[in-house]
Amino acid sequence: MQTQLADEFKGTRDGEEAEAILRKCVHCGFCTATCPTYQLLGDELDGPRGRIYLMKQVLEGTAPTRATQLHLDRCLTCRNCETTCPSGVQYGRLVEIGRKLVDERVERPRAEAAERWLLRNGLTSPLFGPAIALGRLARPFLPQTLKDKVAPRPGPGAKRWPQREHKRKVLMLLGCVQPTLMPNINSATARVLDAAGIQCLVADGAGCCGAIRSHLGDTEGGLADMRRNIDAWWPLIDGLTSQGRVEAIVMNASGCGATVKEYGHALAHDPDYAEKARRVAELTRDLSELLPGLVAPLKPKMRRIASKKLAFHPPCTLQHGQQLRGAVETHLAELGFEVRLAASESHLCCGSAGTYSVLQPELAHALRDRKLANLGALEAQVIVSANIGCIQHLQTGTATPVRHWIEVLDEALGEAIRA
Repeated sequence: MQTQLADEFKGTRDGEEAEAILRKCVHCGFCTATCPTYQLLGDELDGPRGRIYLMKQVLEGTAPTRATQLHLDRCLTCRNCETTCPSGVQYGRLVEIGRKLVDERVERPRAEAAERWLLRNGLTSPLFGPAIALGRLARPFLPQTLKDKVAPRPGPGAKRWPQREHKRKVLMLLGCVQPTLMPNINSATARVLDAAGIQCLVADGAGCCGAIRSHLGDTEGGLADMRRNIDAWWPLIDGLTSQGRVEAIVMNASGCGATVKEYGHALAHDPDYAEKARRVAELTRDLSELLPGLVAPLKPKMRRIASKKLAFHPPCTLQHGQQLRGAVETHLAELGFEVRLAASESHLCCGSAGTYSVLQPELAHALRDRKLANLGALEAQVIVSANIGCIQHLQTGTATPVRHWIEVLDEALGEAIRA
């Protein structure tokens, strides 16, 4: 696919990167078969191939319209198309560039712009916790769309953190909304790793990984979040404190993991942070990548645990963004669980996709219900996933408990210890 960049894009970082990505595209259309929005809407412009043409036109100088913006907005950025593409087109990076260019040229309606501003700044604000606390008090009176976003108050043991020290240490990102909405995911991670002889450390100055601002058009704000995290993590990465040097940066939210693993690319142009960002990306591991090494130390502690039937929804950020497949199912099975994927469409997005379920609720709910129908056929006791967004979104459509797989493992270990 040949692209003649308009003068305004020639020589720019975004223009050159987009042009390099577009050169790989051969317009074969394989991606449309695995695009969730194309499956729902059947519109070529709501699939990767059509969106690529829209972005190509903008880069060649065609003025984008509100329709261009809407088609790009409907993209989940699930990156399913990337794992399908035989040419290795990095569509996720391309659509971020395309959205940025279009948003600079097409003004959004005031209400829509305000909603995106509130999400961008509210979810990453220190006031998010108090706001959720108020929301919980008013939860019975909220409309269903808001009630779905206010998770119930966590149980009394949700923040119980192990106190033992271990020679092996990892750094963990708590996240921006997870400590408020589902703190047990973080503490369960620390408890399971503690049982395996690994200590979890947390850098107080770290916060949002940068994904929320970046995906909502605030590129500079997203980069600022990344730099802040690097600054907070660096003493532990470089072994500059009494706690020693960490061996990895562990992510139990696959969306954060996908973002942090791309810090090196995002900050490659920054001479002050490029090398540190590259090292951070290299050290970052999704929690499932540690799971193979946890089986041996944990298995003896689970001998009296009966098998639990689990349905696993692999988030897009895990299976497409990070290209990680199979570890959760395989190694939880070794620990005594029966874990199954949906027989159909396990590769498709559930509709959560960060803030997508707020900004595109109709499409998000259609994808949720489609996903739950496929998972429901497994008749599992619990649905497990690996990202807070998927967990919260799926739970709004089913009475079956939806949890992070690390919580189920932590609970089983606790039962074994008490037995």
